[in-house]
Amino acid sequence: NMAAPSAPRPPRPRKEPQPLVIPRSAAEEQRLRLERLMRNPEKTVPIPEKLNEWAPRPPPEFVRDVMGSSAGAGSGEFHVYRHLRRREYQRQDFMDAMAEKQRLDEEFQKKLERNKMIAEEQTAKRRRKRQKLKEKKLQAKKNKLEQKKQEKEPGQSQERGSSEDDEEDSKEEEEKEDDAEEPSFVMGR
Repeated sequence: NMAAPSAPRPPRPRKEPQPLVIPRSAAEEQRLRLERLMRNPEKTVPIPEKLNEWAPRPPPEFVRDVMGSSAGAGSGEFHVYRHLRRREYQRQDFMDAMAEKQRLDEEFQKKLERNKMIAEEQTAKRRRKRQKLKEKKLQAKKNKLEQKKQEKEPGQSQERGSSEDDEEDSKEEEEKEDDAEEPSFVMGR
């Protein structure tokens, strides 16, 4: 049973003993774990995957041991019945919980859609208001230009220069990008 003596192992380098630190808070515990991981960065760290949600096994398609109502059942029959009943109640509770979860998810999606519609309506309303203001400004400029034209009919060279400046101003206003075009979501409704 004795194995052949193997070659002597070279002595392993001794690691410095780490002082025992008792964490006083969750943050300190997390810090200690990170320090321990960073001592040896080459070592692989197992990352647990998300556990699958528990689901009861489906009811059997064919039941072999059907309970009878006749007298003379053995002493173990009640325990079998109790176990089957518990499993069935658990399955029904699971189905009820899943139906409730689905209902809540649907309600949440409807609420999101409703909030999105409200936000889009508000954005459209504000867009119309901005457009009206823009049109009023342009109309006021046009009126101002016409007034200047009527006052300065002899000096046409000056009029050209001012009209070109006004055209450039109106182009700049049109080129300004409106960042409020995107709908803003309404929260808490």
